[in-house]
Amino acid sequence: MLDRICIHSGGKVQAHLSADNLVSCCYTCGFGCNGGYPSMAWRYWVHKGIVSGCNYNTSEAGQPYEIPACEHHIDGPNIKRPMELFTMFHTKRIYTKINLFLCPVKTSYSVRSKEEIIQREIVTNGPVEGTITVYEDFMNYKSGVYQHVVGKALGGHTIRILGWRVEEGTPYWLIANSWNSDWGDNGYVKLLRGANHCGIEGSITARLPLL
Repeated sequence: MLDRICIHSGGKVQAHLSADNLVSCCYTCGFGCNGGYPSMAWRYWVHKGIVSGCNYNTSEAGQPYEIPACEHHIDGPNIKRPMELFTMFHTKRIYTKINLFLCPVKTSYSVRSKEEIIQREIVTNGPVEGTITVYEDFMNYKSGVYQHVVGKALGGHTIRILGWRVEEGTPYWLIANSWNSDWGDNGYVKLLRGANHCGIEGSITARLPLL
């Protein structure tokens, strides 16, 4: 959402939306850790709006993210696990001045499951959302182009596709994950492109802001 607002405003609108507000109030978006629906998040933005927000423990205006950084599937400096933090902080809500950011947007849409069409969408309108199947070996990713080799499927996961390149002859999508910068390649992963690997090209969603 933020990428596309910035891109389609020519950099004039650099909004800060509250992730906490979206995941707390969009009851049709999913079932917490049991999975969600990216398209419903876009729909919620259109019909309800999302308040301004900021990161945990910052003083910017808006509804801050109320849980500090934690580790996802790795051992690192942020020792607490997500559910531990949820238990500790779910009743703590601290708000500063909140602004409703209701951006006029077009209807959300799916992007056809074809490599060239996804590339054209990214070039024309900005990053897109995709959904992948996460396997056990994905948790240990550090560098290079990821291709599933061993381990069972653990479930679906939504990611942000920023672009694409080729590394040592292997085409890949450049993906921003949401498991903090301790995971993977500073929070990013390169995933095999053009073969619908882990379902990456099969479920792409996006929306256009009217700015």
